[in-house]
Amino acid sequence: MRNVVAAGADIIHFDVMDNHYVPNLTIGPLVCQAIRPHVQVPIDVHLMVKPVDRIIPDFAKAGADIITFHPEASEHIDRTLQLIRDNGCKAGLVFNPGTPMHYLQHVMDKIDMILIMSVNPGFGGQSFIPEALKKIAIARRMIDESGRDILLEVDGGIKVDNIAAAAEAGADTFVAGSAIFGKPDYKAVIDAMRAELARTGR
Repeated sequence: MRNVVAAGADIIHFDVMDNHYVPNLTIGPLVCQAIRPHVQVPIDVHLMVKPVDRIIPDFAKAGADIITFHPEASEHIDRTLQLIRDNGCKAGLVFNPGTPMHYLQHVMDKIDMILIMSVNPGFGGQSFIPEALKKIAIARRMIDESGRDILLEVDGGIKVDNIAAAAEAGADTFVAGSAIFGKPDYKAVIDAMRAELARTGR
């Protein structure tokens, strides 16, 4: 984590999977808590768990700055968003490739981040689904119409050769896992991604 921040990462994206909502099992609040003293950048916790409310306070206490969840994992989306904010974190909704965007209606006032999944969640190293670009564009339009300061994040198969397309569709925050951690020189990859973003003028 220290190495990737030193290489230029702005945020640590922290994937939590429960082998229930998604078919994989990963890391929990104790790992988040262990990372927190080592980085000053925000920790962005993406909860792929169901039900989601029970574990939100644990991640807030463990040092999360942003907590996002999937609407399908919550019985009451407005309540879950408020729970995240009540625990001192920024809140966001995550949209899988097949999840409609209508869940954002009536809760934009509690949203700090919208995360568009450009792969189906559960495993790293998957290929970018081009249809996600249309969904990014829809989310960008909704954010602009709301007049609110909301981050638009994209996660899944982001690499040097497609980050510009995601930016041009409207994304401003980019999650890269295997594209960075699968290479020996993190800084070279992050610099190349930033160069691609600079080329788009965004």
